Amino acid sequence: MSEKKEITRATGIMGIATSISRIAGLVRDMFVATLFGAGFATDAFFMAFTIPNLLRRFFAEGSLTAAFVPSFADTYHRQGREEALRVARIAFTLLLLVVTVVTIVGIVCSPLIVRIIGSGFIAVEGKIALTDSLNRIMFPYILFVSILALLTGMLNVFGHYFLPALSPLLLNLSMIFCAWSLRSFFDEPITALAIGVLLGGVLQLLMQYPALKANGIKLRLDFNFRHPTVVRIAKLMLPGIAGVAIYQINVVVSRLLASFLPEGSVSYLYYGQRLFEFPQGIFIVSLAQAALPAMSRQAAVSDLEGMKESLRYSLGLILVVTLPASVGLVLCAEAIFSLFFLGGAFSYNDVRQTAYALAVFAPGLVFVGVSRIIVPMFYAMKNTRTPVVISFWTLLVNAGLGVALMFPLQHVGLALALTLSSVFNAVALIWALRRSVGALGLRAISGSVLRLLPCTALMALVVWQVLGFAPWESIGHNLLKSTVLLGAIVLGALLYGAACLALRIPEATAVKELFQRRIARRTP
Repeated sequence: MSEKKEITRATGIMGIATSISRIAGLVRDMFVATLFGAGFATDAFFMAFTIPNLLRRFFAEGSLTAAFVPSFADTYHRQGREEALRVARIAFTLLLLVVTVVTIVGIVCSPLIVRIIGSGFIAVEGKIALTDSLNRIMFPYILFVSILALLTGMLNVFGHYFLPALSPLLLNLSMIFCAWSLRSFFDEPITALAIGVLLGGVLQLLMQYPALKANGIKLRLDFNFRHPTVVRIAKLMLPGIAGVAIYQINVVVSRLLASFLPEGSVSYLYYGQRLFEFPQGIFIVSLAQAALPAMSRQAAVSDLEGMKESLRYSLGLILVVTLPASVGLVLCAEAIFSLFFLGGAFSYNDVRQTAYALAVFAPGLVFVGVSRIIVPMFYAMKNTRTPVVISFWTLLVNAGLGVALMFPLQHVGLALALTLSSVFNAVALIWALRRSVGALGLRAISGSVLRLLPCTALMALVVWQVLGFAPWESIGHNLLKSTVLLGAIVLGALLYGAACLALRIPEATAVKELFQRRIARRTP
């Protein structure tokens, strides 16, 4: 199977699994909004959840994946399965020791950490104490999810994508179950949600057992930390951690600044960003995860032109999806929050404020997608330094714009700062990659983009017209609202897809051919 087909296949598999998980995540957020609204308790929870999420990116999804997958793939293809598994066992042991220490230190130092990142909460009685309590409960989540990231990298290299991508479903279900069934047992009901996070981390890890067993993978402790491949992974992780840290510090900075704004601002940004991450998680993250093993295989045999071709193909797929998705999110922002969140403790003003945040986040989807595809090429070439340097400058851009925009535009200004910094990040990465490997051949993609614009405009016009048939400011009318929103999305997507195929945009044609092959295989 060619790398293009493998990237498309893996993206499709992970996209389906991630879609299921993201839908569960949407239901979870609806549940949280209905039970707890947007205010004192939710601000504290989302701020507390920032910290384990930050460390999850440090040790798990970002730096560990970036360092481990290329090295593991290289060992697997050059030295065989047994040596690759030995490397995995040593990496598992080292990761377990490091993250255990980090977890203990984090719990002990929680009061100080919370006061630093939630400084604005100090002025509100009890808010810092609640944030600290929730943070202590959720901190061990980092241990389980870091091990999960290691297992995910191994399974992806072996060609298994579905179970790892589906695992967040268990986190979402656990949070929903605990919030519903345990909230009455606590003085602060939102504590049940934190319990759900911890339980979800355990369940996500256990979910990988069938795939591990099917592949004969048995992890045990191995303290040979001087193994050359493990040393290389550790060296690659250090700048990778710094790069991911800088990216996540952007989020922390935004929430820190939001803590000085009116109550509910942290929640508005969180809910808006969660909906922004819905298409990002379904397609962008799936494609990035699929592209990294493919590029790593090409890097292992020094196939630079093949890597560039994989990059161009992946960028084309990203643009075909993210351009209409970003426009769709802008148009549907109020409708989405009205249908799924309006009611209970979540008022129409909360709907509007959260919709403003989502609408401003949405244009950044294209640039986040581009960045998530370019960075794996640096990682495949075992260059983690360049993304770190660019991330540092991105942090400065975000912080500067955030301070400048937060008071005139409130939380919307912080959302705008993140979007503008994502534009800077994508442009800088393209420039740096071109300097590193020469011409990337992106002119063909620019031609596709020009043809995508009228397709997107047609979709936007239809979606805007259809959305006018529902009273989004009113509580209830859920059948009408859901029919109108679903109709707008389906009709817009069908017209967009038909227009892309009519204009013979290559990436759209490739997706169509993938579905046709799958249907043909199932036809007797």
